Amino acid sequence: MNDRISTVEQLEALYAVPAAVSLGKETDTINPYYRRLIEASPFFAIASTGTKGLDISPRGDPAGFVRVLDEQRIAIPDRRGNNRIDTLRNIVREPQVALLFMIPGVELTLRYNGRAHLSTEAALLQSMAMDGKLPVCAIVVELDTLFFQCARALKRAQLWNPAQHVDASALPSAGQLAKSALLDFDDSSYDAGLEERQQKTLY
Repeated sequence: MNDRISTVEQLEALYAVPAAVSLGKETDTINPYYRRLIEASPFFAIASTGTKGLDISPRGDPAGFVRVLDEQRIAIPDRRGNNRIDTLRNIVREPQVALLFMIPGVELTLRYNGRAHLSTEAALLQSMAMDGKLPVCAIVVELDTLFFQCARALKRAQLWNPAQHVDASALPSAGQLAKSALLDFDDSSYDAGLEERQQKTLY
C-alpha cells in the first residue's frame, strides 16, 4: 500500500477548504495592530536558506528590540553569539527569510516573511546599543507577507503553563550535548562555568 502523499491534489483532498479569514488575513503592510505585536515580542526564530538547505535560529532581547522602521521594514540587532554567523552568511547569499514571533503569555504567534539584507549604518547601530555595546550589524527585513497564526498549537503545547515547565536537570546539559559530538570534550568544566560566561557575554 502506497501511503506517501506525492501530489498537491492528494494533499488537498485530505483537508477541508480553509476559512476565508485564514487566507484573507495576510497583509503586505505593517499596520498599527501588527506593529504592537512586533514591539511586544522579546523572542522570534528566523529561518533562512544555506548551502546545505534550510536553517533556523533563535533571537531574543527585551521587548521592543525589533525596530519597525516603517510600514514595510523592520530592523533587528545582531547581538553577540557563538560567531558561527550561519544566518548572516545565508542572508548575504539568499535574502529570503521567514520569522516567527512569540510573546510570553500570548497564545497566537506572528509570521513575517520577507527579504533581508545586513546593514552597518552607524545611526541605526547606535540606536540599538545595549550596555554601551553596539551590535556588529543589523538585519533589515523588507516585508512580503505578514499574518497571525491561531493559538491552537500553543494551546495544545500549554507552552505558557508553568505547571508544564520541564526540570532542566532531567535533560542533557549543554556540555553533555557537546560531548556527544566531541568525544574528548570536557563537559563538566564547560557546564560549571557556562552560566557565568553567558551572563558576562550577553552584549
